[in-house]
Amino acid sequence: MTLWNNHLLINAMIAWITAQVLKLIIYALMNRKLDIRRLFGDGGMPSGHSATVTALAVTAGLECGLDSATFAVSAILAIIVMHDAMGVRLEAGKHAKALNELLELASSDLESEVKLKEFVGHTPLQVAFGCLLGLVLAVILS
Repeated sequence: MTLWNNHLLINAMIAWITAQVLKLIIYALMNRKLDIRRLFGDGGMPSGHSATVTALAVTAGLECGLDSATFAVSAILAIIVMHDAMGVRLEAGKHAKALNELLELASSDLESEVKLKEFVGHTPLQVAFGCLLGLVLAVILS
């Protein structure tokens, strides 16, 4: 049962689950349809990746100390993940959308499995809200 006592892991997982549920709700409200795939999908508001790594880093700082190796590794991981979400992954989503539009123009009988995944990255605002969510949850749960 020691795994359930690992607050770093538990807080990070709670932050991810919370972000994904919020993402599902926000998507449903904005698009007036429930798409359960948003519960497990990438991209969207708020960033589940950002919430997860921020909750991990904040919990590590609170429990292990800001001078600990655990906090240092968690903080660097959080920075890399959030930077990647706004950079490479966001651009990959833009490329996928453009390629999907080109494929639709080229072929009217495009199969759905050929379409590229467009929700892969995050805008800076989505990352910021994910980060804020992870911070708040880590403070509350710790």
